[in-house]
Amino acid sequence: MSILEIGEQLRRRALSPVELTGECLSRIEKFNPSLNAFITVTAESAMQEARAAEAEIQRGHWRGPLHGIPIGLKDLIDTAGVRTTAASAWFKERVPEQDAEVVEKLRAAGAVFLGKQNLHEFAYGGSSIISHFGEVHNPWNTAYIAGGSSGGSAAAVAAGLCYAAIGTDTAGSVREPAAQCGIVGLKPTLGRVSARGVIPLSTSLDHVGPLTSSVADAAALLDAIADDTPPPVNGILREQRESPGAKQLRVGVPRQYFFDELDPEISNSVETALSLIRTIAAELREITLTVNADRSLQAAESYAYHADRISRSPELYHPETLRRLRSGEKFTTADRIRLSAELAEERRKIAAVFEQVDVLVTPTVPSSTPAIASLQGNPDSLRPTELLLLHNTRPFNVWGLPAISIPCGFTGAGLPIGLQIAGPHGGESMVLSLAQAYEQRTEWHNRKPQLSP
Repeated sequence: MSILEIGEQLRRRALSPVELTGECLSRIEKFNPSLNAFITVTAESAMQEARAAEAEIQRGHWRGPLHGIPIGLKDLIDTAGVRTTAASAWFKERVPEQDAEVVEKLRAAGAVFLGKQNLHEFAYGGSSIISHFGEVHNPWNTAYIAGGSSGGSAAAVAAGLCYAAIGTDTAGSVREPAAQCGIVGLKPTLGRVSARGVIPLSTSLDHVGPLTSSVADAAALLDAIADDTPPPVNGILREQRESPGAKQLRVGVPRQYFFDELDPEISNSVETALSLIRTIAAELREITLTVNADRSLQAAESYAYHADRISRSPELYHPETLRRLRSGEKFTTADRIRLSAELAEERRKIAAVFEQVDVLVTPTVPSSTPAIASLQGNPDSLRPTELLLLHNTRPFNVWGLPAISIPCGFTGAGLPIGLQIAGPHGGESMVLSLAQAYEQRTEWHNRKPQLSP
């Protein structure tokens, strides 16, 4: 069942938060050893939170659809009293004193926290095979990557270890692993969800967003974690209901750049999805976008955050993470100011695209999911492979636009394929509307991996 369906049953006391949480903890104990999706499991406090939620609901104080729902958090989101490691030896014993703002909002909504989920070290990668706590494995086939950097979060949701998770997305780190694991990953408009209390990768590009099993669940999570500052939030679920329906949407397909050198199986699935969308939307047309693929600002901001630690104890970083961080060492403060101004101009110009269309549709990931052994056996291929995996998602971080990945098929090897839908600044309701319309007409999101301990 979806979170919304379960939430209604919890409200009616037909289900128990304690039972839900116990079942998730049991699945974590059984399957996490093979997936390595969780770094820290907070079983005792999770059961305490579940019992408290159950008592509140029984007294008639139901807070909403997340009340009593067990979820996970990417392990670079601060949790008071629970270690937050960023999957690094540097922070392996780091215990924050204060919750991140997104955690505060989820606590207010009554969510139950199962623990902290594995990721690519300091979120600087798209494979989640570089982690002080070991690589994350894909639940569809544990020989393959789960994507990154929110790989543990995506694997946990796909495997049913939790009902949802919160990840971060700087170049695609929510959407890419969602595509690789066959679930929904939503990157909101830049700034719609606070990043306070989240260990940064690149402050100009970092987004916080949900990973879920359905589009409606993603909307429910976003409704709980979105800020009350502009753009105004009056309830994402209500916005979705009140927004123009999918039948009124003009859909743009930017083939140049986003469809370049697609894996044939991905191309076939996406073209089939576009044929269906053509019957759903008011219009589907091809458009051209100019994409700035420069990564200088990310490199500069990442190095600036880590410079002091690098000077003190560089050996605490994985060598590949250290190499990536040092790529930003050459940039000065003046460079960062200039690059930030150029980014602001990119974000201003993209608005003109949405005079022609309402939403954009692309493949989420252009290439097939790589095997862990192939990347570990050929380290020189790791970064080029990750950059290809993030090729289609990165531009939407540059533009700060809302974008979602939803399942749209499977490869011959049985690995999921994702479809990406993006909209204008503040246009989550249109993105969610088309995503849900597509989801309701397909069965891809209903498929679940067959797990082995």
